Amino acid sequence: MDDLNYPIIDADAHVIESDDTWDFLEPAEAKYRPKKVDDPDNPGFGYWEVNGQRGPMALEVESGDAPDDRAQLSNRRVGTPRESRRMQDTTKRIAHMDELGIDVQILHTTIWLLNLTLEPDGEAALARSWNKWLAATTQGTSERLRWSCLVPPSMPDEAVNQMRWSKEHGACAVFLRPMEGERWVTDPAFYPILEEAEKLDLPIAIHIANANPANVAMYDNVATGPQTKAWGIFRVPTVEACMFLIMSDIRKLFPKLRWGFIESAAQWVPWVHNESVRRMETLGITPPDNVFEAANIYITCQSDDDLPWVLKYAGENSLMIGTDYGHSDPSSDIDSINFIREADDLAAATKERILYRNPAALYGLSQGA
Repeated sequence: MDDLNYPIIDADAHVIESDDTWDFLEPAEAKYRPKKVDDPDNPGFGYWEVNGQRGPMALEVESGDAPDDRAQLSNRRVGTPRESRRMQDTTKRIAHMDELGIDVQILHTTIWLLNLTLEPDGEAALARSWNKWLAATTQGTSERLRWSCLVPPSMPDEAVNQMRWSKEHGACAVFLRPMEGERWVTDPAFYPILEEAEKLDLPIAIHIANANPANVAMYDNVATGPQTKAWGIFRVPTVEACMFLIMSDIRKLFPKLRWGFIESAAQWVPWVHNESVRRMETLGITPPDNVFEAANIYITCQSDDDLPWVLKYAGENSLMIGTDYGHSDPSSDIDSINFIREADDLAAATKERILYRNPAALYGLSQGA
């Protein structure tokens, strides 16, 4: 591989929450500490319980310490040290990043991909504890570990307070799910959060997730395996949210607000581009030259995307790459950075944008290299 004169940014890495995550709950909030409970109807599976109420399934996505059968079958490396993915030893995590050629990782939640509780106060307490945990564990890492903060979307005023605190303590994005309860993330109910994010220069990170319990439950009746269900639960709503954003007035209301669509791959980009352009023309709207750049949208790709084709529609200033560090699902590949570096069908300038310039622009990181 060629030596690079710019830092490498992993735009999608994860933390695996543990009981330590909730040590920042106030005494009166202790009742909201999540507990993993075995599912009597599905041996070997569990769900989260918060304040005595059954919550979502516990996602079985944590990677192993070494390559496992799933990784060998998929020809992707996913093994990560337990202490690093659980943020119990950031020194070990940074050492592993050095081995992988990664200078900065953007950390996203795992547990928050589904909503843990329908109680607004409980959601606020859990988000606050998570943010304080990340701030404490990443302190002193020389900004090599940055993170997207959690907020309680149903409580905009509290969300704003948590965003301000998190910005001061190392957060570089606001984590939101494509669907928050019965509303899409583009709903005007969330405009106070978007307005404050724009003021704070924090992008909105739309990571694959689903906070609509009825929508999630619908997939229980799909006659297919869990991997296909997960595609419908998590990835499809993320793509829909991107289309809704492009076709909305949000880019006019919040013209400086940046958006990241994380872990949904990028093979859908040409489809959304063509669909949005056709619908704009039907409405008598002149489409912008690039619908993604016009809406300040950035998208993480995967190593098996047909990138030369995707780039024809995404443009040079929208794509990023992430490893999905800490997970072992279809998106995970801790060698994805090297795939971009070694790709012989991408120009050097394109590689630099994917590996550095574009994620740095999204997350508001230094572009001094």
